[in-house]
Amino acid sequence: MAKSIDVSDLNIYYGDFLAVEGVSMTIPARSVTALIGPSGCGKSTFLRSLNRMHEVIPGARVDGKVVIDGQELYAPEVDPVEVRRQIGMVFQRPNPFPTMSIYENVLAGSRLNAKKLKKHAADEIVEKSLRGANLWEEVKDRLDKPGAGLSGGQQQRLCIARAIAVEPQVLLMDEPCSALDPISTSAIEDLIHDLKSDYTIVIVTHNMQQAARVSEDTAFFNLAGAGKPGRLVEMNATRKIFSNPDEPSTEAYISGRFG
Repeated sequence: MAKSIDVSDLNIYYGDFLAVEGVSMTIPARSVTALIGPSGCGKSTFLRSLNRMHEVIPGARVDGKVVIDGQELYAPEVDPVEVRRQIGMVFQRPNPFPTMSIYENVLAGSRLNAKKLKKHAADEIVEKSLRGANLWEEVKDRLDKPGAGLSGGQQQRLCIARAIAVEPQVLLMDEPCSALDPISTSAIEDLIHDLKSDYTIVIVTHNMQQAARVSEDTAFFNLAGAGKPGRLVEMNATRKIFSNPDEPSTEAYISGRFG
């Protein structure tokens, strides 16, 4: 199911403003790649470009290529909605649909994809997805209750269940733990570790320790100054990035001298 992503010479624009410049990288399948760097360096913008989510902002566009399983995601004939089915996204703050039950939250994407879901098929999707998000045992007796009634960490795992219910190939996570307490953060990190056997995962994080804990590879982004585009400075195995990076600016950021 999981696929690698090849990015070549990617430039990301908002109108005339070049936000991210010249990114090339290969994101390996069935592993976790962390994106780190100071605020404003284009990490989240780059992440959203991987499933064309940035296009919801008027004037946003890209030059360059993003290829998954041989398919160029920005080819004219490619439907952005189909891209987002293949490449799911979990946002910084948990965002369960407030008027929907836990059960219906999990099924939200599946109902968009299928005109009619039979009850037994829907039940199977809900249980499989909640088990995949390590939430089933906590909510199986209250599936009809509002998703918004869960704790913050449970809501985030519910959003992960909703994302994996449509069986994507890739999961993008934009600072998924920044709004959570340490115990919930640990639960999400354990979940990321479990999910990487089935999914390609890309996570943006400002937490250096988290990047070191959860990822196999780390990409460091930076920018030359205010108003300048973000650039990929270095991508390497996480162990190397945190112990012996190739670039002085990577070492300076990781050691806390800026950012």
